[in-house]
Amino acid sequence: MARIANLWVSPAKNSGRMDARGRALAIEGHGLEGCAHARAGTKRQVLFASREHLDALGVEPGRIRENFTVEGADVHEWPVGQRLRAGGATFEVTMICDPCERMDAIRPGLREELEGRRGMLARVVESGEVAAGDAIELL
Repeated sequence: MARIANLWVSPAKNSGRMDARGRALAIEGHGLEGCAHARAGTKRQVLFASREHLDALGVEPGRIRENFTVEGADVHEWPVGQRLRAGGATFEVTMICDPCERMDAIRPGLREELEGRRGMLARVVESGEVAAGDAIELL
């Protein structure tokens, strides 16, 4: 079963820093409360990344600026339009997150290594609290 292994929020845009949280409030149409990467009204409100992909590349969870590190599922198997529930919140997968040049700042060549593995972006369709350890249910 898929679950939220880690939960991350960014205190400031372009800081490169993600702070681990035990729980966070997902706000409908916005993203995670307190996360500078939340983009109200867009398709890019939260990012789900697979722990297995990170492990295979030797990248620490949170390093590629994901909001949710997922264990037990390849998030790239979730089709655009897929709805899922984690904790009390509901999300809709909106697009693949293509790796950008910032990934090479983490490690030269990482952008290319992450091709098809960075994660899936989603929007929050129903507000609720999400916590590390919560199961992910595909709806």
